[in-house]
Amino acid sequence: MYKGYITDIPGIEVGHFSSDKGMTGCTVVLCKRGATGGVDVRGSAPGTRETDLLKAEKLVDKIHGVVLSGGSAFGLDAAGGVMKYLEEMGSGFDVGVTKVPIVCGAVIFDLNLGDYKIRPDFHMGYEAAKNSSSEERRQGNIGCGTGATVGKILGPENSMKSGLGSASMNVGNLWVGALVVVNSYGDVYDYNNNHILAGIFDRKNKKLMNSYELMKEKEKTTGFPMGNTTIGVVATNGKITKAEGNKIAQMAQNGLARSINPINTTYDGDTVFVMGTGEVKGDINLMGTLASETVSRAITNGVLSAEGYEDIPSYKDINGEGNIDFMK
Repeated sequence: MYKGYITDIPGIEVGHFSSDKGMTGCTVVLCKRGATGGVDVRGSAPGTRETDLLKAEKLVDKIHGVVLSGGSAFGLDAAGGVMKYLEEMGSGFDVGVTKVPIVCGAVIFDLNLGDYKIRPDFHMGYEAAKNSSSEERRQGNIGCGTGATVGKILGPENSMKSGLGSASMNVGNLWVGALVVVNSYGDVYDYNNNHILAGIFDRKNKKLMNSYELMKEKEKTTGFPMGNTTIGVVATNGKITKAEGNKIAQMAQNGLARSINPINTTYDGDTVFVMGTGEVKGDINLMGTLASETVSRAITNGVLSAEGYEDIPSYKDINGEGNIDFMK
């Protein structure tokens, strides 16, 4: 696995709430004092919240949290609970009578794993925020990663279990971290060696198949299912504007393209948020390039950390936990 976690960036806290019965959950990334935000949405089927205000010309330039949630569009409800928690903590945009927390969010589709009637809601969002900590470092089947799967071109019966992953990198005092929920339509590769980690698993012949090659033979597949989307958050202690935050988010999406194939399809809602805490001056191009690599590392960690669910195997199930190396 790759080193680091998004909470290596000072001021960033992470909290989770998971439902084993629902096989779903939500993950919150908080900066209570406010962080400069950015976003890039590449997939054509996104479920998002408060993305328009991250445009450079919009008034509010600080966000206080990002919610990554299961439950498809139902899961957007979790952001309300995060807002309540942050208001109680005195965080938000001051409007005189109170402070309004600015909470962005995105969702994945995981309704087909557990009890579809259990979705992240106001209560789950509040509890995830309440559980937030700068010491949080769990990965795999936790929070929004609880119901994440990959390689679904042949349907869920040939998919693999994935999860939530995180990583961080630094150049001197400049830090960049990423937290990603890997729920992709396509296969996942370790960007460092182009080795396929997870995707379509042929249960009968005990081998991984290639989604791209199967797309070329579409008539042999069962159709392109809708249950996809890879979403994440990049955090940095660098000083950035909203325009620069959006550029970093664009460059961070290159990490998805490097590690997942196919990516950004009409069946995905791939979205990456950026949070800049503004502590260190740094080159925008360096921050964006670090973001791209850190996203790739987090994606790898999300697959390597995942546990199998019922008849959906994980990387650990196929390769054994002993084959997971700790990489620099």
